[in-house]
Amino acid sequence: MSQPTVRIMCPNLSCRKLLAVPESARSKTVRCKACHTAIRVPDAPAPQAQQSPDEQKKSA
Repeated sequence: MSQPTVRIMCPNLSCRKLLAVPESARSKTVRCKACHTAIRVPDAPAPQAQQSPDEQKKSA
């Protein structure tokens, strides 16, 4: 089975390649293979809290 990956886009406006980096690269800096720009891989997104049915009614 393959390792889970994070997909990020190169921020270099003349490149914009889509990169697939391993999950283990989160919070680290990688280089784009096409243009060699240094890119920081973002941290994992925080899980969203589930609202209870009562809270959903209040916000609606």
